[in-house]
Amino acid sequence: MMRVKIIFEDKDIIVIYKPAGLATQTAKVGQKDAVSELKNYLAKQSAAAGGSKGQPNAGQEFHAKQPSKANGQPYLGIIHRLDQPVEGLLVFAKNKKAAASLTSQLSGNAEGLLNKHYYAVVCGKPKEKTGKLVDYLDKDESGRAVIVSCGMSEESKRDGDRKDENKESEMSYGGSEIADKCRTCKKAVLHYRRKAVTQSPSGEDFSLLDISIETGRFHQIRAQLAHAGMPLLGDQKYGDEKSRALSEELHIRNVALCAYSLEFVHPVTGARKSFLIQPESDVFSCFDGK
Repeated sequence: MMRVKIIFEDKDIIVIYKPAGLATQTAKVGQKDAVSELKNYLAKQSAAAGGSKGQPNAGQEFHAKQPSKANGQPYLGIIHRLDQPVEGLLVFAKNKKAAASLTSQLSGNAEGLLNKHYYAVVCGKPKEKTGKLVDYLDKDESGRAVIVSCGMSEESKRDGDRKDENKESEMSYGGSEIADKCRTCKKAVLHYRRKAVTQSPSGEDFSLLDISIETGRFHQIRAQLAHAGMPLLGDQKYGDEKSRALSEELHIRNVALCAYSLEFVHPVTGARKSFLIQPESDVFSCFDGK
């Protein structure tokens, strides 16, 4: 039985819900992932339609580390990913034309950008109701996203002085000089809105945030929120002592992050597509009715 849930499918795209704990794609032999499940599903779908192309042999399953080939595996274009401990919506392409269009929308090179919104449960309570985080990210030797910080550049200072009508708080780290010092660093921009705050049985505050990102960097949300003093609950990699203790108190085992909204322009019909889900992880139910 598949762990992913198919939300929408036509001849060009397939939209799914990926549960927390399931990798989008993995190179580990024998480990299930969303890509493998979908390739097996598409192969069986093709076989049921009367064609042998794409049908696995008896007892054989496709794995994500295997590339798509015309002589056996169905095409599945990976447009974006979610970390293994994160739940939410993903869209995949079923042909190269759809993949090219969706990838262009995601990268910002086409009108009608592919937009994603996330719910995040963080330790503590942000001082401002809305905020913007601007950082420069790199990877360390252990594979963690790290934020490279230095004095704010003149450009960043000017950006910080320009407040919009909503008086959005901005925390900026780094600037153009970082890019000169670190060629592998990438700018990461994140917007958040505080939706609700509640307390644990021990009296610790934790908050529900609505998040959008301008850039899709590796572990961006997890690293940026932790750096800003708002680590995600359930995040063992980027959390601190306080957030880990609160996660243990609330019995949170996966990262409290859900990609709950997905919007894009259909790559063939041109219709605007919009999908919404409710998070399934228990921690989000703490904010029901708030």
